[in-house]
Amino acid sequence: MAQELTLIDVDKPLFDLTTFAGRFKYYAWMTDPRTVIQPSERLLEAKEMIEKYRHGGQSLVPGKAEDVHYNMKLYSSAFHPDSGELQNFCGRMSFQVPGGMLITGGMLAFYRTVPAVVLWQFINQSFNAVVNYTNRNANSPTSVTQLGVAYVSATTSALIAAIGCKNYWSRKATPLFQRFVPFAAVAAANCVNIPLMRQNEILNGVEVKNTDGEIVGQSRLAAIKGISEVVISRIAMAAPGMLVLPLIMERLEKLPAYRRIKWINAPFQTLMVGCFLCFMVPSACAFFPQQCSLDTSTMRTFEPELYEDMKKRTDGNVPKRVYFNKGL
Repeated sequence: MAQELTLIDVDKPLFDLTTFAGRFKYYAWMTDPRTVIQPSERLLEAKEMIEKYRHGGQSLVPGKAEDVHYNMKLYSSAFHPDSGELQNFCGRMSFQVPGGMLITGGMLAFYRTVPAVVLWQFINQSFNAVVNYTNRNANSPTSVTQLGVAYVSATTSALIAAIGCKNYWSRKATPLFQRFVPFAAVAAANCVNIPLMRQNEILNGVEVKNTDGEIVGQSRLAAIKGISEVVISRIAMAAPGMLVLPLIMERLEKLPAYRRIKWINAPFQTLMVGCFLCFMVPSACAFFPQQCSLDTSTMRTFEPELYEDMKKRTDGNVPKRVYFNKGL
C-alpha cells in the first residue's frame, strides 16, 4: 500500500520555545551528550541535509522523519545558529555535560591545596573561554586582543577568588565551608569572563530585529540584557552540583567504609556532578528564551542615538519590541 507523503519544515522547532517546559525539552534534546562522539564528517552531512530542506521544504516518506529529526539535533548541537560555523569540540552544546562534569568533579575533589586550586581553575577558565566565544552572538566580531584580555582577566579573577576564599576560610571557616571555594571562584569568574569575552557586543551593540526577522538596528542595552541572562544561567547551572554535593561528601567521608577506598573520591564526585548537570544544563539554558526581546521605549530613554538610527532605518515605523539572539 502506498505511503502518504509528509512535509517536514526544518525551520520550525520541534518544541514550544515560548514555555519553560518546551525550552527544557529542546535543550535536553540538543545537549544530548551521546551526539558528541559524532565525527565532523557526519556533522557536515547533517548540515548539508538540513540546508537542502531549509529552502522550500521537500516531501519526505514518513519513515524518514526520524532521520531528519536526528540530523536537526546534530546540526543544532554542533553549529552556531548565527554564523552556521562548525563549533570546536569543547564549544559544542553536546559537550557541556561531559566537559562540565569532568572539570567540576576535579575542582570539587582537589580543593585542599593551592596548586590544585590553581590548576583546576586554570583548566575551568580555559574551557569557559572557549564556550563563551563559540556561543556568543556571532554578528559581533571580537578581536584576538579582546579575547586575550578576556581570558587573562577571567582566569585571574577566578584564581583571586579561589585562593582568597581558601586562605580566608582556612583560618575562619569550618572544613565544610572550605568545600564551597570552587563555587565562589566559578561564580566570580562567570561575572567577569562572559562580559569580557563578549565586550564587543556591549561596546557596539548587537543587531536587533522586528517580528518579521528583519534587522532594524543595533542596541547596547540588548547586549547587556542578553549577557546578564547568560551569566545568571551559567551560575545557576553550576550551583546545585557545587553546593549540594559538598554537603553529601561531608557525610560520606565520615563513613569508615567510604574512607577505606580513597581512590573512589574523584570518580564518585565526577559521576555525581554529571547527574546534576544532565538536569541543570537544559534547565539553566531554559530559564530565558533564546530569542530575547527589548522594549524600544527603553532604547529611546537610555540609548537615544541608536533609537534615532533605528527610526531612520524603519522610516519612522519603529516596532514596539525588538528581538535578538542572547547567546548561550
